Amino acid sequence: MSGSFTKEDILKKLTSILTEDFEVEESLIVPEARLFEDLDLDSIDAVDLAVRVQQFTQKKIPPENFKHIKTVDDVVNAIQELL
Repeated sequence: MSGSFTKEDILKKLTSILTEDFEVEESLIVPEARLFEDLDLDSIDAVDLAVRVQQFTQKKIPPENFKHIKTVDDVVNAIQELL
């Protein structure tokens, strides 16, 4: 039930968010990249990312779901579940 968005579409949008809003180097954004260790995001960035995902999906990620998100692929999967 992912609508018209494929995982690749979601990854492209997430890459755009991470490069534009968080100044993450695009080459670092791969599915297995860890948000905190590899992309150098902090807890405030994680909250901001959740807000940006909410704006993109028009749906709220339950906070308990976001606690389990560790990698770029986890974010993509969480977004796909919402759409």
